[in-house]
Amino acid sequence: MKKNDIKALVEKMTLDEKVSLLSGKDAWSTVPIPRLGIPSINLSDGPHGLRCCQGLGWGESVPATCFPPAVLLACSFDEELAKKQGAAIGEEAQAQDVQIVLGPGNNIKRTPLGGRCFEYFSEDPVLSGHMAAGVIKGIQSKKVGTSLKHFACNSQETDRFVVNEKIGERALREIYLKSYEYPVKNAKPTTLMCAYNKINGDYCSQSKWLLSDVLRSEWGFKGFVMSDWGAVDNRAQGVYAGLELEMPGTGKENDRELKNAVTGGEVAMPAVDKRFKNKLTEKQIDKAVTRLLEVVFALHEKKTGAKCDYEKHHKTAVEVAKESMVLLKNKGALPIRGGKTAVIGEMAVKPRYQGGGSSCVNAINVTQPLEAMRQYGEVEYAEGYSLSDDSDYSRINAAAELAASCDRAVIICGLPDEYESEGFDRTHLNIPASHIKLIDEVAKRQKNTIVVLCNGAPVTMPFVDKVNAILEAYLGGEGAGEAIADLLYGKANPCGKLAETFPQRIEDTPAYGNFPGENCEVTYAEGIYVGYRWYEKRGIKPLFPFGYGLSYTDFRYDEMKLSSDKINENDKLTVTVKVTNIGKTDGKEVVQLYVRENAPRVSRPEKELKAFKKVFIKAGVSAEVTFTLDREAFTYWDEVHHCFAADSGTFTVTAGGSSDNCPLSCEVKVKAEKIFDDITIHTRFCDLDDNPKGKIFMKKLFKVTGTKLKKEFKYLPMDWPLRTLVQMYKSPLTMPQLMKIIDEANSE
Repeated sequence: MKKNDIKALVEKMTLDEKVSLLSGKDAWSTVPIPRLGIPSINLSDGPHGLRCCQGLGWGESVPATCFPPAVLLACSFDEELAKKQGAAIGEEAQAQDVQIVLGPGNNIKRTPLGGRCFEYFSEDPVLSGHMAAGVIKGIQSKKVGTSLKHFACNSQETDRFVVNEKIGERALREIYLKSYEYPVKNAKPTTLMCAYNKINGDYCSQSKWLLSDVLRSEWGFKGFVMSDWGAVDNRAQGVYAGLELEMPGTGKENDRELKNAVTGGEVAMPAVDKRFKNKLTEKQIDKAVTRLLEVVFALHEKKTGAKCDYEKHHKTAVEVAKESMVLLKNKGALPIRGGKTAVIGEMAVKPRYQGGGSSCVNAINVTQPLEAMRQYGEVEYAEGYSLSDDSDYSRINAAAELAASCDRAVIICGLPDEYESEGFDRTHLNIPASHIKLIDEVAKRQKNTIVVLCNGAPVTMPFVDKVNAILEAYLGGEGAGEAIADLLYGKANPCGKLAETFPQRIEDTPAYGNFPGENCEVTYAEGIYVGYRWYEKRGIKPLFPFGYGLSYTDFRYDEMKLSSDKINENDKLTVTVKVTNIGKTDGKEVVQLYVRENAPRVSRPEKELKAFKKVFIKAGVSAEVTFTLDREAFTYWDEVHHCFAADSGTFTVTAGGSSDNCPLSCEVKVKAEKIFDDITIHTRFCDLDDNPKGKIFMKKLFKVTGTKLKKEFKYLPMDWPLRTLVQMYKSPLTMPQLMKIIDEANSE
């Protein structure tokens, strides 16, 4: 339906009909108006697979493919692979008559203790933004809408409905909003879902700055905004701010609130934003309804009811898992060659392949690691621990004896379901004590011990020096069993890289001491120093760094070339990196490009990821990888001028296979366009030098004061403010004279 037709349709509606559209019909669909031909569309949870439910959705959902959650998908560092997974989810949405998939989740991982870390991509906004864009493009390529969530800063589960997050402007712009900016601008999600929490005192559901000023005016978002389920505080203020759809439906309660806010009737909820006085205009309601209907009609007209190939999708889930799992350690133990393998751990037969909460998929075809490993060779199994009782050590001795009788032991362990989920945050980084004890005892009896970890977020590893190999499988989706087996036996070559830093201890993490806050308030005291930015700035050695991951081959970084060693701020810089596979096995490498400012005027990270590319390189062959950096690669958020700005100076561009291993580097000089402030009485003398207004000021100053001040001026400390020109002993200048000169310099 065309915009003019929708406009005409809105004009035919009563106020009651308009406000009814701005709340869900029920938990998973929008309100239809049959007399005007307005249809209803269906929504479904689905960050990594559809969760189509009845009611509020805590019961069993329809069967669907469970793909690897974002925590693992991000480790692929492959936007095209994310697009492929998204396309498969889109096909299943079409088959289930779902018009909007609620996802992907794209919040920054401020701390590994966050209960929903498995639903989010990364600690880095560039990686997170690109992976989210891939999923969005994939789903929407199948004529299905997406809802990028949770906008913004949904970094914890503790007090998530009411917590006020105190975040500096620079951290918001460079880290937390940056992960959303790229997918909004480049993938154009159909909708955004706002978060529960407050940011600096304003609920996200009713923040005009967030939902209108930033999202629409700055980023050009064209879709509609919906609430997270139960996130609405003041419904009328939400519409004023830019929140179109409230989910789930609340019956007539908030419809009445909206109508009364327009007609001047009694409203139950007091306004929080002083700019809003519980008074809406019908024109504002019309705008919200129009945005909603544009999406409703567009998606409803694309309904196909198409069938999908679940077997093909299962293979895609396996492929994504294999491309993403990260080999953390390997002292010749992998790949497995011949002999008998002891497979230990209840997760080998009861795999943990996804997280709990609203993203939990009723998977169609879950594969066991044990059964998949049996396809490759002789294996024997022992439970080793109990998933239902962390304090049960009774199975350890039998497992250790089995390990001693075999050529190797593969222990599959990690975090059980009750350790992490939507709804609560973790309080420590440990896997169960029984799992650690099992690893210790098996490693004593079997020198060739391999650990496979199944977890949704970083864990500490007191066993890291006791075992020969560690494969971080994370939560691998329904095909995790096959992916683990293929990687252990060398059918697939590991190529995943960590999308987050693994700390040695919780005390090393950026938010330690400021998470989850007190009295429903939390301060982001670490500012922009999240993830690897924190560890490098503080000189803290992590257990495993961001971007790290091993392969069954080795890569050598040979050469870096820049298109120029001098550029202007708005020029593009081409970077070419030569990488050689020096091993005997074909493999994929994630080439990571970082940028640092050498002598920054403001505090900046040691380096920041600006681009990445996964490339397949045959054994003994070299490949050239080309990147293009634009202005964003050199800017930071200027809190004085409230914009992204660059300073003139020298920058180092580095490339390598992880954040702590970048063997190639080149320098480039960047000439930036300086932002000149108006002069005030607090402007320092040194600030006048390269400011055109400063030159005018000096000329006018000496015209008024004559030669006496001109002679003395060169002896004045350069960090003194201009007001000292009046306050000095026997100054020839008065304050009114100084103010007049300043005004004239600024106006001229």
